[in-house]
Amino acid sequence: MQNQAQEMDFHGRVAIVTGAGGGLGRQHALALARRGAKVLVNDLGGTVDGSGGSVSAAQAVVDEIRAAGGEALANGASVTDFAAVQAMVQQAVDAWGRVDILVNNAGILRDKSFAKMEMDDFRLVVEVHLMGAAHCCKAVWPHMQAQNYGRIVMTTSSSGLYGNFGQSNYGAAKLAQVGLMQTLAIEGAKHDIRVNALAPTAATRMTEGLMTEQVLAALQPQAVVPAMLVLAHESAPTRTILCAGAGAFEAAHITLTQGVFLGAGEQVPEQLAAALPQVLDPAQQQVPQSGQAQTLLEVGKALNQPG
Repeated sequence: MQNQAQEMDFHGRVAIVTGAGGGLGRQHALALARRGAKVLVNDLGGTVDGSGGSVSAAQAVVDEIRAAGGEALANGASVTDFAAVQAMVQQAVDAWGRVDILVNNAGILRDKSFAKMEMDDFRLVVEVHLMGAAHCCKAVWPHMQAQNYGRIVMTTSSSGLYGNFGQSNYGAAKLAQVGLMQTLAIEGAKHDIRVNALAPTAATRMTEGLMTEQVLAALQPQAVVPAMLVLAHESAPTRTILCAGAGAFEAAHITLTQGVFLGAGEQVPEQLAAALPQVLDPAQQQVPQSGQAQTLLEVGKALNQPG
């Protein structure tokens, strides 16, 4: 029999959710507000491919939160505009005095096979997902440092973690957010800034026409929200990639195998090719606590050779 979990409370917390005018971001904003957080709802109000813009989508969510008795503000900044992002963060600070939670959810799609993709479409997707997240993190960082508290949730994707046909731009940008998470979690630790990544599987505007009705019914955005709440809460882990969809939850890890030591020499390429199954063997693989762990593992093997 499972123990009754303690209720997750966000009263007194201030959250910024980007891309929160619809879909998953809207559900994130509503859930945080329902549990007591004051929420700045950011949304450019554009189409799925990033064109256009209107604050009306964000305002509609704000109206919904306020109608339920919560506190919220609307913001229409593009996450690609650092000055606008800084102003967005200042808007929250001016209104509520702090920023505790940042959920980097804003994103666009420009799907095509790599052979047919224009580099402008590659660049724009990276700009929105990666640079947008970096802009928002940079803008909230000094506030979180000063208050010795922060929770940042990146939105990664199975397309970034494992690849997906037609999404080279999206996948590259999404895995890059994991790299950003890894370092920010290390640098933020002394100020209790915990940084994690959410890999959602949900039916939103971005997935329309790609799935059957039965699958779409299972992949409601609401089913992902619990994972976001766990990562945004004061009890959150850090440097965790949490996957969520259809009510199921998993963790993804970037691991390092035990590998082999072959040294230097003319025959090492051939020896490595022969030893590749052993190098790839997942037995006793580890999740390094920092990039330095790879260096230490490799140097340790070299220094511990007989003779």
